[in-house]
Amino acid sequence: MSYADRAAAGRTLATRLQRWRGSGALVLALPRGGVPVAAEIARDLGLELGLALVRKVGMPGHRELAVAALAGPSGETLVTNPDVMRAAGLDADAVAALASPERHELARRAALWLSGQALPVLTGRTVILVDDGLATGATMRAALVWARAQKPARLIVAVPVGAEDTLAAIAPMADEVHCPLRPHPFRAVGAHYDDFAQVPDADVTRILRAVPKPGAKLGCLRD
Repeated sequence: MSYADRAAAGRTLATRLQRWRGSGALVLALPRGGVPVAAEIARDLGLELGLALVRKVGMPGHRELAVAALAGPSGETLVTNPDVMRAAGLDADAVAALASPERHELARRAALWLSGQALPVLTGRTVILVDDGLATGATMRAALVWARAQKPARLIVAVPVGAEDTLAAIAPMADEVHCPLRPHPFRAVGAHYDDFAQVPDADVTRILRAVPKPGAKLGCLRD
């Protein structure tokens, strides 16, 4: 099974989240790839869309492999990947040094995407964290730690595809996990999309602005 693109994946997830339609739940996208997925969920269910600001901290020489991940507008939450740290021979000080430039980049993107607006309040709300897939799950774990600290009423993870061991690892951190596609063996998130093109910064801003606010007349979002 594969998805045509991230929007199609979001529509599939929305069918599994129907009980939250019009509930006042908050859909938070992990940028950048999670934004088109989350936009379809929010639009279909009439929910507020926002960002869970996260940033991977990659291993030197292998930037796609996360040794840690940051969450929050200034990267205030740091969650490490101990297995990767051990394999790379990195200690906490080394990871902190690697995280410093990523923290600056996260702050830059937060300023770009939010345009001075505050992040939504999570306290007491049902929060649905959305990404385009889970491989190591580093950024999702960081998002979960950051979100849980704000005391939401319920914390839900929704992803179109994920590695079974990663899903099992994050399950205790969430109240619900929804993932329609759990291939075994797992190769890569992008292997399960026909179109897995990068989502530019400008598209993040455009999509966030295009999704109607709850209560507004719903239109059709075209990517």
